[in-house]
Amino acid sequence: MAKGDKKDKKANADGTVNVCRNRRALHDYEITDRIECGIVLVGTEVKSLRDGHANLEDAYARIDAGEVFLIGAEIPEYLFGNRANHKPKRTRKLLLHRREITKFAEKADEKGLTLVPLRLYFKDGKAKVEIAIAKGKQVHDKREALKTANAKRDIDRALASRRKR
Repeated sequence: MAKGDKKDKKANADGTVNVCRNRRALHDYEITDRIECGIVLVGTEVKSLRDGHANLEDAYARIDAGEVFLIGAEIPEYLFGNRANHKPKRTRKLLLHRREITKFAEKADEKGLTLVPLRLYFKDGKAKVEIAIAKGKQVHDKREALKTANAKRDIDRALASRRKR
């Protein structure tokens, strides 16, 4: 990639390079707890992620037999891959310690809670996924959140214009 290329990713203050975010999750769910976990990938998936291609919109995590899996996340095929290229929407295993899985499993088993991926990123050269325990918002909750966000934005604008004088 060239230096002026639009896809040139830069590390954040904490040393992470974001690949993609699930913006819809913050709108549709009330996030209660977050955890960072590793992800098992094949070579062409890593190359595709380094190019900045991924989608977490319809993805979710599930705990099966003491292991956590990411389902529905799309990592498109690597353009320069050969016949051994990966399937874009395959189920991927997430890497967590056993005690973290049991702690998360207890919380996720409660009625109305689900595991939602929030972002996919690189940290110290390793691909990571941030998953969260979330509860679905009702329509009136979304409206309330939108009202408070608009009110906060109006207050910030008023304060900013006042400071300029």
